[in-house]
Amino acid sequence: MIQIANAPCSWGVLEFDLQGEAAGYAQVLDEIRDTGYAGTELGDWGFMPTESARLADELGARELALLGAFVPVRWADPNKHAEALEVAVKAASLMRDAGFAEAFIVLADDNGTDPVRKAEAGRVLPEQGWTGAAWKAAGSAINDFAGKIRDETGLRSVFHHHAGGYVETPSEIQCLLEETNPDLVGLVLDTGHYAFGGGDALDVLKQVPDRIWHVHFKDFHAGIAERGREERWDYLCSVQEGVFCKLGEGQVDFGAFTEELRRQDYDGWIVVEQDVLPGMGDPKACAQYNRDYLKKLSL
Repeated sequence: MIQIANAPCSWGVLEFDLQGEAAGYAQVLDEIRDTGYAGTELGDWGFMPTESARLADELGARELALLGAFVPVRWADPNKHAEALEVAVKAASLMRDAGFAEAFIVLADDNGTDPVRKAEAGRVLPEQGWTGAAWKAAGSAINDFAGKIRDETGLRSVFHHHAGGYVETPSEIQCLLEETNPDLVGLVLDTGHYAFGGGDALDVLKQVPDRIWHVHFKDFHAGIAERGREERWDYLCSVQEGVFCKLGEGQVDFGAFTEELRRQDYDGWIVVEQDVLPGMGDPKACAQYNRDYLKKLSL
């Protein structure tokens, strides 16, 4: 049975330094529950309680499941790996001890930190990506992370392809899959980020269903992206201008995607994400709109 969740990023709780103040965790959890979702993700370390019993109480009081924790890693800089692995293991242990042993560690590149990839998001050229040797090094590091997280905590890892980082385009996602161990590393298939990277997520859903362990529903507005290309917006500017719009207002065919999930008997979670940054609008109203939209798809 597919269940529907939402994530703190829909309330402007993101890993980037942003102007304005996002909502606190209690408000976010209340509004996720009130708008009809059954689960959430952890958000940045420290956003939600970091003591397992309290975290379990907060989620249990709202009857919400916890599905994963996003951990960005600067894979190109080995000096940053030990600190990131410590955060990943800490988050995995917290979720497990709070009663969510099926939650994922959601690994990603440290998106938005490389000036070229941030500036060229949505229009990156092959020469602006990793070389073959860099891919092998990144794949080895990702496998190492996933193995250590599993061995120390029992939790599995998935990788989130993402605009503004080094795993954005369909060809880069293919390299990721080729360089990582399918027994250790699954893919978070994000419909909006896949479209921003120049592809159709339905294609990869059909091509590598066994690698897709987790799904994010995010829409993508091609018209806003085209303006961004013409005006040379960077990644955060594109987000602020609404490139990730309400579900059903962009180019992602959620009906066809949902039909394929059902055909494959997908029984995991769908996490709705719409990056509503501080000052962009009413996150609760957007969450309700998106939940109502999915009900039309019988989700």
